[in-house]
Amino acid sequence: MSETSNEPSLGSIPVRAGLLVGACVALLWVVEVVDVVSSGRLEQNGIHPRSLDGLDGVLFAPLLHDDWPHLIGNTVPLLFLGFLIGLSGVRTWVQVTAIVWVLGGLGVWLLAGSNSNHIGASGLVFGWLAYLVVRGVFTRSLGQIVMGLGVLLIYGGILWGVLPGRPGISWQGHLFGALAGALAAWLLAERSDHDET
Repeated sequence: MSETSNEPSLGSIPVRAGLLVGACVALLWVVEVVDVVSSGRLEQNGIHPRSLDGLDGVLFAPLLHDDWPHLIGNTVPLLFLGFLIGLSGVRTWVQVTAIVWVLGGLGVWLLAGSNSNHIGASGLVFGWLAYLVVRGVFTRSLGQIVMGLGVLLIYGGILWGVLPGRPGISWQGHLFGALAGALAAWLLAERSDHDET
């Protein structure tokens, strides 16, 4: 006679998605602690548009936050949206995140205002949101379209952040993150179409 358990295993998809996005957000909090201890010196490693010295900010900017409220404001949407993407698997989560992280950052580096420093994970938030909202259209999946509409109802209001607004807020990071997320939805839908043939 075998014993079965209703406890979720570490191999279950929701548990893996939770651990993945939880580790990602925990990293952001650790980096903010190090930044506070170093008197904010890490924050200068953001994206400095069209500056070769600021190009490495494409890699570092999403890890850096101006202060605790900035990080806290990104934490809940990162957990929620990242978890939803993680339900599609670790590979998909990594691919979407890499596309949004790199292409969104490069968009900021190329086109944002000179003499500025862009930091924060809100580009990821906007990229993950755009990915979830539009992927169902590209995959022609009713379930993903319904999920995208649900996500849009919950977080759609933040999409106004892609427009110029308050000083000190990188609307360019929001805009290019969202564009990169939509591109990721298209690219990954194309890949899954080819995988099926």
